[in-house]
Amino acid sequence: MSVRRAPLARITFFLLVAACGSRTGLFIDDTPGALPDDGGGIGVGTKDGGKDGPVEDVVPPIDVVPPPDVFKNDCPDADATLVYVITEQYELFSFFPPDGSFKKIGNIACPAPAGTTPFSMAVDRKGVAYVVFNDGNLFRVSTATAACIGTSFVPNQANFGTFGMGYATDNGGPSESLYVAGDGQGTSATGLAKIDTTTFKLTPLGGFVPTINRAELTGTGGGQLFAFYTKNIGGTDSYIGEIDKANARIIAETHLQIDQGGGWAFAFWGGDFYTFTAPGGPSTGSIVTRFRPADGSTTQVSNLGTTIVGAGVSTCAPE
Repeated sequence: MSVRRAPLARITFFLLVAACGSRTGLFIDDTPGALPDDGGGIGVGTKDGGKDGPVEDVVPPIDVVPPPDVFKNDCPDADATLVYVITEQYELFSFFPPDGSFKKIGNIACPAPAGTTPFSMAVDRKGVAYVVFNDGNLFRVSTATAACIGTSFVPNQANFGTFGMGYATDNGGPSESLYVAGDGQGTSATGLAKIDTTTFKLTPLGGFVPTINRAELTGTGGGQLFAFYTKNIGGTDSYIGEIDKANARIIAETHLQIDQGGGWAFAFWGGDFYTFTAPGGPSTGSIVTRFRPADGSTTQVSNLGTTIVGAGVSTCAPE
């Protein structure tokens, strides 16, 4: 899930759910591929117009229906899970959806080149956060202490320079995959891919159909993958769509009157979606809006004085 400055600002550097969710966060980092810290800083139908008009894609509104066989035996109490967010100012916070509260965990000090900033974040089932910076480097961050280390991920694989991020389970869990959405700005590719966090190899899955822009991702324990995106860069409209993980096709979509602004992120928790946006620009902080698919309502629930550019929430979170 991610956020960015306006495209031109990000080009100068090189050219946004999910978090395990216990309140105690991550204690041990033993995943292969991490490098020591160096101390540095479908269901798509078609309407055939025949001779009277063109063929038009028709998609239903999004829906979140957890299947009955979701695996949760390895999960903590779902209601104790948190959303984690990262700001452009290097701050790591937890966010508790029921009361809209933020709690600062700390500032990350990743071994990243000077002047680069966080671009997007996702959190896995065990509470490991992955943060991509605006130069394409990928880091591992503790959700307990904000400690950050490098990974062996090589930037710009398949032209994915910067990207939104989110976890979704494979067929209901407990296994899950890290999906990324190419930002499509500057020199970066657009489309869906996934990253193996053992080998840190990126595998493209396809271009988005129809085309979408500036997508941030979040997923569920039931295996659904959703994106928060715009179709007209510079416009104030946005959408939440369900993505077919096999081919990157938009299989359901709901239009929102939410301006992504100068920074955006996205997470799913308890049957609702939470968008983190900066419609006034990066200097004005972020607004948290809850979208409830059950009744179609959007409600502003919180705000933060700095700019959230990434969010992650565990696939163990309540659905």
